[in-house]
Amino acid sequence: MPLGGGVMKRKIYSELKKWQTRDHGQTALLIDGARRVGKSYIVSEFAKREYQSHIIIDFAYPRPGTLQCFREDAYDLDLFFAKLAAIYGTVLHKRRSLIVFDEVQLFPEARQLIKQLVADGRYDYIETGSLITLRQNVKNILIPSEEVHLEMFPMDFEEFLWALGDEATVPFLRGCFERRAALGQALHRKVLNEFRKYMLVGGMPQAVVAYVESRDFAETDRVKKRILSLYREDMGKYTGRDEQKVVSLFDSLPGQLAKKEKKLRLADINESARGRDYEDAFVWLGKSMIVNRCLNATDPSVGLSMSRDHTTQKCYMGDTGLLITQAFRDNEYADNELYSAILRDKLNVNEGMIMENIAEQMLRCRGHQLFFYSRSDNRNRANHMEIDFLISDGRKIHPVEVKSSAYRQHSSLDKFRRKFASKLGESYILYQKDIMMKDGVAHLPLYMAMFL
Repeated sequence: MPLGGGVMKRKIYSELKKWQTRDHGQTALLIDGARRVGKSYIVSEFAKREYQSHIIIDFAYPRPGTLQCFREDAYDLDLFFAKLAAIYGTVLHKRRSLIVFDEVQLFPEARQLIKQLVADGRYDYIETGSLITLRQNVKNILIPSEEVHLEMFPMDFEEFLWALGDEATVPFLRGCFERRAALGQALHRKVLNEFRKYMLVGGMPQAVVAYVESRDFAETDRVKKRILSLYREDMGKYTGRDEQKVVSLFDSLPGQLAKKEKKLRLADINESARGRDYEDAFVWLGKSMIVNRCLNATDPSVGLSMSRDHTTQKCYMGDTGLLITQAFRDNEYADNELYSAILRDKLNVNEGMIMENIAEQMLRCRGHQLFFYSRSDNRNRANHMEIDFLISDGRKIHPVEVKSSAYRQHSSLDKFRRKFASKLGESYILYQKDIMMKDGVAHLPLYMAMFL
């Protein structure tokens, strides 16, 4: 079960519990996620609730003697554990204690030691961090095969509602989704209003806590600005020679997404920019999980990953609340037009970037790798089409289009369905109205992207 009892509830807690019960110390759990996504908090709560004792080693601020212990005493695990217990003032109990390596990317030698520690079998181990798989963070170590990798994302809409004290809405919505049954105008409007708040606040736990405690979007915006400043500091500290490229890409995201054609154009950042010169910058932003990359699947008939094109991509912010703050980062909350537009249901075409970003965020939180389909053919308009997202269930491909409520047709989707009919499952349109089945396409409220 997710956390309860007044503590911020996160679904990933259930995954931690499954790992503990299933593996019985035969693997270490590696949790990867963006800074400030809540990794340290959830692991700390898990350690307190599920173990008799625990040690959390924060490699950003290790206690005196910790690093020396790893470097000099790992050859003798009896001595190693005795010293750790003394440094952290904690008694360790065989098979009833957890040792956490927090921010493990800052001390890769600890990660390499996992193979030896797991083989010893005395305790359980969880590693957390950001940029864990980046090349420079693993280049001098042997990556242990005993790790189970788990990604952590910002809070989803259901977790946001839990924070507001609502545990009834999403189970009801899931039933409507499964039956393809309309909610009715009054209930749909109520849920959509809550979803708009979620878009504005986002899913970063600190921002959600600020909103829950204050119900003040201005205070929430200040929290998000601090998180964005932290990200920019990381870009300066950890990107080396690519710092300017990473920062330029990051700063360009709101402008890129505001265009009708959302494929990223490097020429908008630098007229002489070439894709291969920016690939390391793309990789850093993707590995940091600040940004989610969406690649063009040029031939969905052979599978999405097999036909992906790295030269044509879209980049979304991992958290839509941060995107809204980033778009007006130099302005006060009162001057942020997106807040007002979303609350008043007055999103125009350009501001539709928010709808597409939140759809992407919800799909990514569901574990989907992100792909889209884009093909230009001015000589044969039947081959000219663009689909916002493609998701796969392992057997069939499901096209997903994000539309404004006022849209009149879905010609690209129709052409795509005809061209790849034998490979397709259900087709979806995400928009701001109630559930509707029309022309063989499931029209779903945007908040139901979490069920796809």
